[in-house]
Amino acid sequence: MAAGLRSPDVNRFTTGSFGGWLCSGLTILFPLAKQERFQILLSDAVAQLTAPGQFYELRSEVVDGVPLKMFANLPASLRELFDASRSDATFIVYEKERYSFEDAWTRAARIAQILVDEYGVKPGDRAAISMRNYPEWALAFMAITSIGAVAVALNTLWQPDELEYCLADCGAKVIFADQERLDRLAQCRTDETVNIVAVRPDGPLAHGRDLRELLAEIGSDSMPAPIGDGIVDGESVAIIFYTSGSTGHPKGVASSHRSILTALFSWELDAEAGALISEVDPVPAPEEVATLLAVPLFHVTASHAVFLRSFRAQRKMVGMYKWDPALGAELIEREKINSFIAPAAMTGDLVREARRTSRDLSTLGMVGGGGAPRAPEQVAGIDNSFTNALPVTGWGMTETNAIGTGIGGPDYLDRPESSGRCAAVSEIKIVDDAGNTLPANSRGEMLVRGSGMFKGYWKNQAVDTSVFENGWFRTGDVGYLDDDGFLYVVDRIKDLIIRGGENIGCGQVEAALLEHPDIDEVAVYPVPDERLGEEVGATVFSSVAIDMVALREFLSEHLPRHEIPTKINVVDTPLPRTASGKIFKRALRDAAVQQLAQLT
Repeated sequence: MAAGLRSPDVNRFTTGSFGGWLCSGLTILFPLAKQERFQILLSDAVAQLTAPGQFYELRSEVVDGVPLKMFANLPASLRELFDASRSDATFIVYEKERYSFEDAWTRAARIAQILVDEYGVKPGDRAAISMRNYPEWALAFMAITSIGAVAVALNTLWQPDELEYCLADCGAKVIFADQERLDRLAQCRTDETVNIVAVRPDGPLAHGRDLRELLAEIGSDSMPAPIGDGIVDGESVAIIFYTSGSTGHPKGVASSHRSILTALFSWELDAEAGALISEVDPVPAPEEVATLLAVPLFHVTASHAVFLRSFRAQRKMVGMYKWDPALGAELIEREKINSFIAPAAMTGDLVREARRTSRDLSTLGMVGGGGAPRAPEQVAGIDNSFTNALPVTGWGMTETNAIGTGIGGPDYLDRPESSGRCAAVSEIKIVDDAGNTLPANSRGEMLVRGSGMFKGYWKNQAVDTSVFENGWFRTGDVGYLDDDGFLYVVDRIKDLIIRGGENIGCGQVEAALLEHPDIDEVAVYPVPDERLGEEVGATVFSSVAIDMVALREFLSEHLPRHEIPTKINVVDTPLPRTASGKIFKRALRDAAVQQLAQLT
């Protein structure tokens, strides 16, 4: 960090109605306490904040022939981020357990010593984490990345074959696992070099060591000080997060310390710009800001936007064993939660709970989204269902370390289908099939590049070559930019329905179905058709009986005739979800195809 520069008080800019500021890419929404809307282009504010000598100074650097915007004053590594954040403020709350930032540092240091002394973990070695959102997830992550090793986040829903594949693929030397994952690991043909560290096991272990016993053996007086000092390179790989595609094995997304820290600073820059161009003094933040952790930490939404962003903000992070909207409302009231970030299915649950419960949810200032678009009525529902909270969302990927675009508040209410404008350190363009850049309002594949991008897919150079071109990453998302630069994500390329040569976006059909007042959840997918190749299929969840004739008449007012689903399954239970809260569309599609096959 440049001498003489003072880090801004990021606590002051925590998003929420208590002096927070909602950012929508290059557009800022101003103080919610006055319930006024000011919309100003951020160009001048960002230019001032990122000028030479400023804390958020941006420098243009050419990396592998690609011009990128880099923050000049990033911490050298995640270890430096953790060290600089040490304090007595509450950091992690889980059920009856509470840990300060200093507690977390101390415990992470002891785990780091175990990794080095007991298992011989060196910089560059991989150490995996597969467990619920226990405090040990965060502590293990801190320990692993602080000694220069690579934290590998594994999906907790994976069955033994997927666990086995990814452990072998990343070459993990150690895995931290809870009882559910221990049971699955017992069914794996794991290599003897994979050491198992059990987190909160239920009983005696057939394999591995109990973390509690390991910590007891080293005591509390022999921890290294400071852990990882001087050995972590900001350009080295810090994490591998696996993404599950529609086919084939999961791919490991490898990101550096610098890329992750760039994402954190990008969010801070947006908030700082909002404060800079406001015409009023900021409302003081509460003594302790807090966020609710309900999304699994193996997703960048939780790991980056919730967990890692809490360090510099000195923000309390309240964890849950699993998502339960009633408990979520209870925690918001008890812990005075200011922000909640989750996919649309989970934020929709909270909207319904807010309407049902009598709990005081007035501290909640922001309900953020991502990962999947919200139905327009849910965007309005967030605004109408909470005393102070406004809706926020954005577009990002594991490959972008969760940054990309953002939108919130009145802008979002006006443009509920938009994902916002581009972050200052990123670029987005829309291209046709030939790679030509398309004008505004033209649909095509979204390409993105920037200093927050991942380094590449782990041990998968062939895929890297196919998805990167001159630094631009092919997202596989279809979208367009409007005249004001707001991004609209239409669909995944591979999620399109091709009906008699006509392309139908699943997202637009889903949005029309969700407009129906009796439909709570929906998934749209292609089903085979002998004459047209594919037809539109859908599964909808409703707690009341649906009149199919009336439903089709309703859809005829919202969709062209050829986009109305010909096959609609109505179920009376919520649709299955992945671990991140997204609807498990592939399973629903496969079930529908099987039903159709039985009828022929």
